[in-house]
Amino acid sequence: MISLGNAALNAARRTRELEWLSTAGKVDVLVIGGGVTGAGVALDAAARGLTVALVEKHDLAFGTSRWSSKLVHGGLRYLASGHVGIAYESAVERGILMKTTAPHLVHPVPQLAPWLPQAKASEAALVRGAFLGGDVLRTFARTSGDYLPRSRRVGAAEILRYAPTLRPEGMRGGFLTWDGQLYDDARLVIAIARTAAQYGARVLTRVAATEVTGQGAVLVDQLTGQRLQVDASVVINAAGIWAGQVAEGIKLRPSRGTHLVFPQSAFGGLSAVLTVPVPGQLRRVVMAIPAPDDRVYVGLTDEDAPGPVSDVPRATDAEIDFLLDTINRAVQVPLTRADLLGTYAGLRPLLDTGHHTGKTADISRRHAVITGPDGLVTIVGGKLTTYRRMAQDALDTALAQSTLSTRRPCLTHRIPLVGAADRVRLAAVAAPTRFVRRYGVEAPQVIDGPASWLEPIAPGLRTTFAELLFAVRHEGALDADDVLDRRTRIGLSAADRELALPAVREAFATV
Repeated sequence: MISLGNAALNAARRTRELEWLSTAGKVDVLVIGGGVTGAGVALDAAARGLTVALVEKHDLAFGTSRWSSKLVHGGLRYLASGHVGIAYESAVERGILMKTTAPHLVHPVPQLAPWLPQAKASEAALVRGAFLGGDVLRTFARTSGDYLPRSRRVGAAEILRYAPTLRPEGMRGGFLTWDGQLYDDARLVIAIARTAAQYGARVLTRVAATEVTGQGAVLVDQLTGQRLQVDASVVINAAGIWAGQVAEGIKLRPSRGTHLVFPQSAFGGLSAVLTVPVPGQLRRVVMAIPAPDDRVYVGLTDEDAPGPVSDVPRATDAEIDFLLDTINRAVQVPLTRADLLGTYAGLRPLLDTGHHTGKTADISRRHAVITGPDGLVTIVGGKLTTYRRMAQDALDTALAQSTLSTRRPCLTHRIPLVGAADRVRLAAVAAPTRFVRRYGVEAPQVIDGPASWLEPIAPGLRTTFAELLFAVRHEGALDADDVLDRRTRIGLSAADRELALPAVREAFATV
């Protein structure tokens, strides 16, 4: 029986655990990379009773994991392209996230496919067929209608209630289905990492792994320069888009996915995911996605991104124009660059097998587990929705070739993350809805303080000082960027970042 400890991550705990690692010099499992998959591996290994260290050169969710559409997809895209296995796996994992792993962070969201005037009957039939296929997937994945209702045909009036800024002229109704939506992808990563820490994993950010082999690595503290050799029975490379820099022989073909960030006011109160077909591309759409804090994300692209990997990818002018042009096909008042709060882009770590010379959109999203000659296990590809299964497959592969005696099965399909609870318990939490959606049953702990801490930190922002303190004391934030860009996402808007910076500095001073 595993005795659960404290899930709090902070600077003091980081110092203690680096000291422990320096003294011990060995762990069962060393995980490289603090994105959603690396955090998932750390949790899986710790829950099996293994000693675990996760090291991340930057911060939790620093890379691709924070640049998603914030949707927990049920696999419709894969179903439409004939990848039934990936579609089913996505639907199963979506159900686990919604019902067990993170019910506070993942909720049902309606998805609209309006039948626009320029759409052909064949296109409408394809959408309807895909949505019906999604219903079948939900049934086989055992996700009940209480969580995700069945798809249906809807009239123009209902569509406009969900999406008031759509152009009503010539609209012939459309289709409505339901999918899963994350409150925030970075918050999911942080919750997984904190749960891993609760099970005993050492979660160490600002620690780079060098000279990596299947038996260990040299770790370098990015804050002090300290170097330490750590041996491990199992080493798993979950560095995502940087995986090829950790393991020799791993060749990736990065694909850039770009989103635009708008204020909700630009969409007149959008309350469903709006899908608009890309002209001339039968299975591609651009989505407008309602998001927390009165924002809407519009995305996304799928473009080749050759060359050196940037720590923070940037949207190109061509991608911004493409997204604007596509969404403007459907709305009454055209959106312009002047309406933008900001943009963000992430790089998908797609495995380059040399078999695909066309568009990156045609490369399979199925994850791959690769074992190097020295035993180093690398996990690449995949989707955020299926992170848990990716982590399980990587760890099972590594353990099968190791000398570790444990053969405990994976338990993460039934482990709630910190803050998680069923819908009845979440509804009874004595805290404002916004806090419950972010922190679940931990919300009362977050708001336990002076009333002044619950006031917005700046005009036009909803974030409170209490949230900043919780990020520093419990969620492993070590500097202002950690808070602004990954714990709160204020940093998606440059103007909001400037407004919030004084309060963030005050939070670090208070701690």
